[in-house]
Amino acid sequence: MTGGLGYWAGTLVVVVALGVILLLMRWTFSGGSSLVQRRPREGHEGEYGILVAVAAPGSYVEGELLRRRLEAAGLRATLTTTSDGPRIMVFPRDEQAARRVLAA
Repeated sequence: MTGGLGYWAGTLVVVVALGVILLLMRWTFSGGSSLVQRRPREGHEGEYGILVAVAAPGSYVEGELLRRRLEAAGLRATLTTTSDGPRIMVFPRDEQAARRVLAA
C-alpha cells in the first residue's frame, strides 16, 4: 500500500497553500481594493494641499498647452482634473508669476 496519513496531510497542506496564494493574488489584482495603490479621487480645486489653481482651461488639451507655457517660463506647474474640470496648479510662491505669464 502506497501513501498513508503523511501523504494525505502533505497533499492537504499543498492544496491549502495554493488556495491562500490564489486568494492573495485575487485581492492584490482586483480593482480598487488593493492597499498597494488606490485609485486617484477627483476633488475640488481647493483640495490639493498647498497648490493654487491659476487657470481653468476649457479642455485638457488647452490645459496642457498652458502648462507647457508655464514650464517654458521656468515655473513648475501641474495639470489636474478636478471635479470642477481641468485646472492648472502651481505653488503659492509662483502664483503671481504664473498669472502674469498666462495673461501675456
